[in-house]
Amino acid sequence: MTADRLGLVVQVRLGSTRLPRKALLPLGGLTVADQVLRRLALVPADCLVLATDEASAAELGPLAARNGFELLVGSAEDVLERYCDAIRRFKLARVLRATGDNPLVSFELARLLVEEVGTDKADYRAQTGMPLGMGVELVEASSLLEAEREATLQSEREHVCPFLYNHPERFRIVRTEAPAPYRLPDARVTIDTAEDYESVLRLYGALYSGSPIGSEEVLRYLSGLKR
Repeated sequence: MTADRLGLVVQVRLGSTRLPRKALLPLGGLTVADQVLRRLALVPADCLVLATDEASAAELGPLAARNGFELLVGSAEDVLERYCDAIRRFKLARVLRATGDNPLVSFELARLLVEEVGTDKADYRAQTGMPLGMGVELVEASSLLEAEREATLQSEREHVCPFLYNHPERFRIVRTEAPAPYRLPDARVTIDTAEDYESVLRLYGALYSGSPIGSEEVLRYLSGLKR
């Protein structure tokens, strides 16, 4: 690992059961995954990585390339291992973790999270209070490698950070409240179901003009729906 080398690693694959191949659904003239990557590319990082599985790599490889992301192919079910493969390959000191089903992920909040690193030492850092699908997680690479060595539960392998949550006596977990304008915890902008997709389509139809929509504009739109 290289000191302070930050990798933004987004996990994407096409094997979703609730909404098949959702990463490739059309959105704003591109695909859902394109919109995710375009937003995440606005976050300062030493490398940008799309981590996927063998079955998805042929279709996602060109998508990663056109958005400036490196492609990493790893385990389909052991997502923790997939992230640790990225740590080893790209010599990362910490990882900003994102997922491919959040086409309104907040690049602004992600930037704030990275800026918080110098304030205190934490193994895991995230924000709370914003709409579901806006957030990312920042994790020390050494902590994820430790989790990979020791995690045995399926739930600790098919997701990236549960081993850390499950051992607060070993890892320092820091969750800070998102800034006031972002606090809309009952809203959701993730895509998990067909209904979610239709909601995001409507939002993009109202706000999208060809470049990533600012998070504050998204929040104003969502707040209007709540009235």
